[in-house]
Amino acid sequence: MSGLRIEERSDRLVVTLDRPEKRNAIDADLIAELHEVCAELEARPRLLLLTGGVAGIFAGGADIGQLRERGRTDALAAINSAAFARIRALPMPTVAAVDGPALGGGAELAYACDLRVCTARAVFGQPEVRLGILAGAGATHRLPALVGEGRAKELLFTGRRVDADEALRIGLVNRVVDEPGELLKVAHGLLDEMALGSPLALRLTKLAVDAPAAAHPQLDLVSQAVLFEDDEKHRRMTEFLERRRNR
Repeated sequence: MSGLRIEERSDRLVVTLDRPEKRNAIDADLIAELHEVCAELEARPRLLLLTGGVAGIFAGGADIGQLRERGRTDALAAINSAAFARIRALPMPTVAAVDGPALGGGAELAYACDLRVCTARAVFGQPEVRLGILAGAGATHRLPALVGEGRAKELLFTGRRVDADEALRIGLVNRVVDEPGELLKVAHGLLDEMALGSPLALRLTKLAVDAPAAAHPQLDLVSQAVLFEDDEKHRRMTEFLERRRNR
């Protein structure tokens, strides 16, 4: 892959955007590579850490040179939004580690992940209306879900940028790291906490949380029924009871 660096671990995939000369701008080739990553994680579900590294840039947005030349058929092809929706729908939890700007499509890529960790110098923004388009790769529905309708509309209508402190305060990110060098350590720590749980329980929990309201409580009941019959549930509960008895 030319636009991504991939590190495989036993329980996770670490994917780093790697177009520093273009400020990690999201072009068609990068989207194709993200689809390849999704195919891998759909076939063999694992946790995902998505980052721009710690070079002071997550993703400066879509490649404006390419975007300028796209027409209505390109918009209807959902080039970026289809890839981001696929990331959102991955079986196992995902974390975006954001250092520096995450703007336009870069912000939408971060929103597509389940959780976000950022550095103190991170900044999020949707400047699309100032470029004559809308935030069409997920921000119009994911941003309201994260920060509320009124605040999302303000950010989408004005293109105002949000710094790390505000992002934490309004629920756009889960954690802020003061030192860039600690970003990946904190992000991996969050994934390590998840990895302590049952993989099947994690997968079904994500499925339940992301499901439409009409699917509840039936989806929860069926998911719990599956887990109640899982050997992993019996093993974990037995170990818990033995630890308590030993104390």
